[in-house]
Amino acid sequence: MKLTLGFSPCPNDTFIFDAMVNGLIDTGGITFEYVMEDVETLNLWAEKGKLDITKLSYNTFIHTVNKYALLHSGSALGEGVGPLLVAKKPMDLSQIESFTIAIPGFKTTANLLLSLAFPQAINKTELVFSDIETAVLNGDFDAGLIIHEGRFTYEAKGLSKLIDLGDWWEQTTHSAIPLGGIVIRRSFDKDLCARVDNIIKQSLAYSWKRYPALSPFITTNAQEMEEDVMRKHIQLYVNDYSTDLGEKGRNAIKTLFQKANEGGLLKEEMPPSIFY
Repeated sequence: MKLTLGFSPCPNDTFIFDAMVNGLIDTGGITFEYVMEDVETLNLWAEKGKLDITKLSYNTFIHTVNKYALLHSGSALGEGVGPLLVAKKPMDLSQIESFTIAIPGFKTTANLLLSLAFPQAINKTELVFSDIETAVLNGDFDAGLIIHEGRFTYEAKGLSKLIDLGDWWEQTTHSAIPLGGIVIRRSFDKDLCARVDNIIKQSLAYSWKRYPALSPFITTNAQEMEEDVMRKHIQLYVNDYSTDLGEKGRNAIKTLFQKANEGGLLKEEMPPSIFY
């Protein structure tokens, strides 16, 4: 059986999927035809139901939950891993409604958190996440919403943190921050979903067994990063929640759905379960 699979070229995703897409573990007769794209492209594809299995932002999942079910493995959740709002100099957040803000995509969880924290921040423009720091430094925008390795590079580039939206979420909800998940078509039977879930767990275990060594699949697809930044990226975004969400992770995702609904951002009727 062949299944289509989408994930990003970021080290956390290539670390998780390396073994299963490159024939390094037994996948029980399932082959994965994979494509790597930036997360916003994957989000847009998820809305169209393009792929069988895909990484997506939880902000997109709340709008595609009737098409896709969440797997228990492969997710990016955690503490201290949220998006940051940065600028060239300190700015008064009480005036955020007047800020021009570069964001990594309207469908991203980063934008959902910004919308929940500051619903008055509406002057937003989408950019590829890796271009945001430069755009702010060039004066094209007052502020930028950064994700991924931007957490490790913004200070060295001369940017100031206005707010850590991950900290805001944790203090507001007392739960982990749901960033991105791995979903599978709801039309698939539960046995197939469970098999795929287990394969992802095995693939991740294989990568951890080899760590701190990084395979060419990881390093080649993260060409602009130094290896120490790749490792920081993996250590921050790949954790126990990535192996299995567990009760704490599942509750954090349910909380995100609840907050989105309270904020008037959830317009679809929920299926009986978010999960497969």
